[in-house]
Amino acid sequence: MSRFLVGASRVRFTKHAVEKFEMLRHYGLEIEEKQVVEAVLRPERLDERSGQFFATMVISPKHALRVVYENRKDLFSCHYLLSCEA
Repeated sequence: MSRFLVGASRVRFTKHAVEKFEMLRHYGLEIEEKQVVEAVLRPERLDERSGQFFATMVISPKHALRVVYENRKDLFSCHYLLSCEA
């Protein structure tokens, strides 16, 4: 799992999320960890269901980045990265 700090919070990417970076790269879409953090901190749309948050941010005219995460005490845990048509 990948971890780093954002302000006072730690960010942890699950194994699935890290693998998703590679899968998206394989399809020609380069997503960086800082873009994921940006989507979490400044989403264009934010939904919540059962303690999980769904942050969406447009990253190109054709794509939006959707991040599924949990916010626990000083920890953002990123579970999934989804790229979809905007």
